[in-house]
Amino acid sequence: MNESILEEIRGLKRSRGAVILAHNYQRPEVQDAADFTGDSLELARKATTVDAETIVFCGVHFMAETAAVLNPGRRVLLPDPKAGCPMADMVTAEQVRTLKAAHPGAKVVCYVNSSAEVKAESDSCCTSSNAVEVVRRFAGEDVIFVPDRHLGSFVEEKLGRKLILWEGFCPTHQRLTPEDLAVAKAKHPGATVVCHPECARPIRELCDAVLSTGQMCAYAKESPAREFLVATEEGLLHRLMQENPGKRFYLASSRLLCPNMKRITLEKVRDALRDGAPVVTVPDDVASRARRAIEAMLAG
Repeated sequence: MNESILEEIRGLKRSRGAVILAHNYQRPEVQDAADFTGDSLELARKATTVDAETIVFCGVHFMAETAAVLNPGRRVLLPDPKAGCPMADMVTAEQVRTLKAAHPGAKVVCYVNSSAEVKAESDSCCTSSNAVEVVRRFAGEDVIFVPDRHLGSFVEEKLGRKLILWEGFCPTHQRLTPEDLAVAKAKHPGATVVCHPECARPIRELCDAVLSTGQMCAYAKESPAREFLVATEEGLLHRLMQENPGKRFYLASSRLLCPNMKRITLEKVRDALRDGAPVVTVPDDVASRARRAIEAMLAG
């Protein structure tokens, strides 16, 4: 059945002049249908270079918004408009403006997991793979960091400085407890343990490396280790296993599943290509300001 739908998708891609981008947390079959799979930074960069009239973004809403901001002349489709991000919903543009008023002169760095409106209020975006480098650019200045308190605290640890942190978080990574990780480590005592910086500090302290999903893929390829315990959303294991057939990967907890990422299916990808919808748009005034923050992130 999947092969039949994949054939339809291939035909529609050709006729529509489309490209499919997919996040590492997508379903395996959606990743396999994509022209490019990556983490948030890799996808943001790819969105600036693709030669296509239509971009089908298999991820969540803020990712498709970012692609739309970076490609004002192209059509960006999100196969399921209900694929949102709870973390992105934890901070609003109005709340950022209130923070800025409370901390005059502070720079605002927003995690890419945020709305275009929040990006428009920010000096720079960042992703989990470049957050430390982006904040380092504002040495000697106060920095407001939104919305993820865990990624923000990771940056604080790396740079040895305090940030003004918002109290947002990723519900999927938040579900992982030190007890969960201890059980998984006992089952796989020889495995190298890697986790995402969206995990809470007690989790990060139990891991061998704290990495974005793209960094995890590079790390797994380069490491001499043969077994890995992975503390991030389960979708990444598909790519890890594909790229490292001689190595073994274990999920740190069965609860590491994002229901929003899993809303995208092959059928919805096909339907989006066929119908040219749902289209993700960002108002011009918001997009122009958000674009500056995204481009500041990509400039490093």
